[in-house]
Amino acid sequence: MKIESTNFGKLTDGREVKLFSLSNNNLKIKITNYGAIITCIEMPDKNGVIENVVCGFEKLENYINDEYLGSYPYFGAIIGRFGNRIAKGNLEVEGQIYNMAINNGPNHLHGGLTGFDKKLWDVETFQEEGKVGIKLTYLSPDLEENYPGNLKVTCIYTLDPESNLGIEYFAETDKTTVVNLTNHSYFNLTAGKENILNHELQLTATKMTEMVGQIPTGKIIPVERTAFDFSSFKTFKKDMAGLPTGFDDNFVLDNESGELKYAGCLKENKSGRKIEIFTTQPGMQLYTGYWNPELVIDGKKKFGSFSGVALETQHYPDSVNQPAFPTTLLKPGEKYKEKTIYKFITE
Repeated sequence: MKIESTNFGKLTDGREVKLFSLSNNNLKIKITNYGAIITCIEMPDKNGVIENVVCGFEKLENYINDEYLGSYPYFGAIIGRFGNRIAKGNLEVEGQIYNMAINNGPNHLHGGLTGFDKKLWDVETFQEEGKVGIKLTYLSPDLEENYPGNLKVTCIYTLDPESNLGIEYFAETDKTTVVNLTNHSYFNLTAGKENILNHELQLTATKMTEMVGQIPTGKIIPVERTAFDFSSFKTFKKDMAGLPTGFDDNFVLDNESGELKYAGCLKENKSGRKIEIFTTQPGMQLYTGYWNPELVIDGKKKFGSFSGVALETQHYPDSVNQPAFPTTLLKPGEKYKEKTIYKFITE
């Protein structure tokens, strides 16, 4: 087990950004304190070939240039203060209305114009028995992106010898607010040689939130015998005929108690790579990356539609406007705590 750090470049205001590598005998994970972004996950295929299986960049400048931000897919970032959508940007907390930035059609998405994905986090490294990790912290001031309360956020990434990538989230506030944190990594187990349509997914979810225009209606509906039924392994392309832009949907994991539970598995047979997902969160957004931009990086075309799949463990979209959904309210004196584990396996 090893942890290393290097300089990753400078932001336009001159602040220095670091890149950290967590590694064991099979896996190397690179994380920067800009946006708490996972930039790279290197793992072997069944023939021992080691490649990067997430969408990301080797240089900081690619994360902050206009071309990438113009059709911004949030590659690898921590999303906050509120992941996913808030309908029409209408947030009501304890009787007070807060109007949020409209940055996704008619709705508020992923924390606004400058969410946690674009912040420079404070960071410290640690090595304990059986794991290495980094602890990232950020203080989101009262009314940043118009969210109420000073929110102290901590994100801890850990790697152990069994190739479990742990992501833990903690938050505390001095004023009632809303919190919904997730990681927005896009996986491609072919290491970008193919798109993800032949990847296979299995989920424990038997239900999903019914959506109209990407906003929940409030109904929880069964997925059995629909295109959204991933109760057994199937490729993304199998039932995509009626879904021209693929999947971008919230699955209900029946986990309102907050236990760490198995939620599903992504695999790709040619490479022999797979990822098992465990989480305390009640939901998971499956997004197959239709809107991912095609970019020219060092003279080569990269990414584009279906270049990666995001498996975002989360509370449900627009929970703030749906009293029946698991709450995303956080009050002074309470502690927000969630955990997700991605287990990387080569068969």
